[in-house]
Amino acid sequence: MNIENTKAQMRKGVLEYCILSILNGEDKYASEILNALKDAKMLVVEGTIYPLLTRLKNAGLLNYRWEESTSGPPRKYYMLTETGKLFLKELNTTWDELRNAVNLVTTTK
Repeated sequence: MNIENTKAQMRKGVLEYCILSILNGEDKYASEILNALKDAKMLVVEGTIYPLLTRLKNAGLLNYRWEESTSGPPRKYYMLTETGKLFLKELNTTWDELRNAVNLVTTTK
């Protein structure tokens, strides 16, 4: 079994949750989201983030607005919708439960 593949699948499983969490309370454009994920060692590439942002927008969890930039073309800023905020709240609860369950199972005695 390939450990790198397993690690990538684990990261992929929580990527939506991480993106929604990054956008909680602050609008960001894609590069800022990508940098936050990279800073957290999530190892995500641009080709992964854009389709995911589109999927989250199409699901009604995100919205965006265009804003002019002084250093290049206009930027698309993403923000949580009210539905996205409720969804994130549910994911927070689920994550806490899952983390607790995994900790119980994996703690050595």
